[in-house]
Amino acid sequence: MAIHIVLVEPEIPPNTGNIARTAAATDSVLHLVKPLGFSLDEKSLRRAGLDYWPYVSLEVHESLDEFMEKYGGRRMWLATTKGEKIYTEADFRDEDMILFGRETAGLPREFIEARKEWAIRIPMSRDTRLRSFNLSNAANIVLFEALRQLGFPGLE
Repeated sequence: MAIHIVLVEPEIPPNTGNIARTAAATDSVLHLVKPLGFSLDEKSLRRAGLDYWPYVSLEVHESLDEFMEKYGGRRMWLATTKGEKIYTEADFRDEDMILFGRETAGLPREFIEARKEWAIRIPMSRDTRLRSFNLSNAANIVLFEALRQLGFPGLE
C-alpha cells in the first residue's frame, strides 16, 4: 500500500527535501515533475532530507504531459487553493496520487479546470494577503489525512 505525492515543478529545495523525508518515513512514493527549480544534488535539498534519501521511493518525470501519459488512468487528488472540496472530504484509497503545484503558482489552471471534481483544499484565513500554506506543510497535512483514512498502513 502506498500514497503517491506528486510535486509538479517544485521550486524550493528545502520544501522538496522535507517532503522527501516525510515520504520515506511514511512509505509513500514521491514523484517530481520537471522542470525543477533546483538540481537534485543541491546541498540544501539533501540537507533538508538528511540521511533519508536512500529510503525515498522516487520517480522523476520530464514533464506533466509525460507523467499523465504514464499515470493518467489513476485517481489523482489536486491540492489547490481553488478546490471546492475540503481535503477531509476526499475519500482516499490505496495508490491514490496527491498532486501539488509550484510554490509560486500552484497547479496549472487548465489542468485543475479539467479535473475540478478532484480538486481539494486546506481551509485557511480569508485574508487576501495570504496565498497558501507552505508546500511541505500542505503536503504533510493532506498526506496524513489520507494515511489516517487508510488506517496508517504499515506504520507504527
